[in-house]
Amino acid sequence: MRIDLNCDMGESFGPWRMGHDEGMMRHISSANVAGGFHAGDPSTMRKTVALANEHGVAVGIHCGYRDLVGFGRREMDVSPDEIHDELLYQLGALREFARLHDLEVQHVKPHGSLYMVAARDEELSRAIVEAIQRVDPGLVLFCMRASVTYDLARKMDQPVAAEFYSDREYGDDGRIVFTRAVTEELEPEEVGERVVRALTEGRVRTESGKDIEVASDSVCVHGDTPGAVELAAAITKKLRDSGIEVSPLGRAEARV
Repeated sequence: MRIDLNCDMGESFGPWRMGHDEGMMRHISSANVAGGFHAGDPSTMRKTVALANEHGVAVGIHCGYRDLVGFGRREMDVSPDEIHDELLYQLGALREFARLHDLEVQHVKPHGSLYMVAARDEELSRAIVEAIQRVDPGLVLFCMRASVTYDLARKMDQPVAAEFYSDREYGDDGRIVFTRAVTEELEPEEVGERVVRALTEGRVRTESGKDIEVASDSVCVHGDTPGAVELAAAITKKLRDSGIEVSPLGRAEARV
């Protein structure tokens, strides 16, 4: 059994530091690189892609609302057409930095509030899918299984990967409980066991205590979660101990 382990990366901005990119990169297989709208800047993007290349980690664009002040975690009144164009803009920037290292971009993952709003908004999800299909249909779209985005992508024959969130609570509807900041450290062993259960049994316990089904093509661990490197290390150890290999998904055409 194999699974992709992804993490949001390159979210520093100028002298302001966010996340633990170097420590996390040792454990993951896919990096979601900030496109400069919710976080990141050109130099940070270049360094993040170089670090990913050094560790054999696949890269994808982590596209967000144009919201540096709110770190992309505020809902914004942005039209689907603007989201379409802003995704192309951020993707184009990442593709050029990837070309410096002879890398191909693997995936697209919306960030924060854009991710959550698209999960319930078909028009916004369609703008994201259409942007991908117009410029690079081989990109894999990362999203929650319990989302409009996932259902629409499947209808539009867009390669899509269902994410399981290792370090976020789930609601009874199968969607993550969105938060603007995580302040409490999680128990690494418990998180690792939660991930293995999601992969082997396809189930997770929700915030209310209900047991629900969950799909997992890729597991997300956030670099800004307190104790993130320890969490990632515990997850990868639990996966190895369970005979589950961590490896990137690869572009869609490479998996046909």
